[in-house]
Amino acid sequence: MSERMERPWALMRHHAGWADVFHIESETPDSITGFYPDRESVGPPVNYSVRAVLARFATLEAARAAREGAVAEWRKHDAGVRDAEAALRDAEKQREDAWLKCLRDASER
Repeated sequence: MSERMERPWALMRHHAGWADVFHIESETPDSITGFYPDRESVGPPVNYSVRAVLARFATLEAARAAREGAVAEWRKHDAGVRDAEAALRDAEKQREDAWLKCLRDASER
């Protein structure tokens, strides 16, 4: 059995800061096929590029634990991101104000 199939549980990017647990049922060198066990309705198997896999695990429990640990790590940076966003908004406001002032000053000459 290949190393990849020994690790049939994967984390797939869902959105920034969150990954979904995915069970790999089959794979080729380029694609994987499987399902999301944590979704309410498990539909037909879906296919993705192997590039969609963020990490692989041997067990469902290991994949879930890694996901939760990664969420905690993501959250550690929330305050820094909020501060950076506030600084960006302030800088954009200053740029807008300077632009408007430049235009108004030019109109008064």
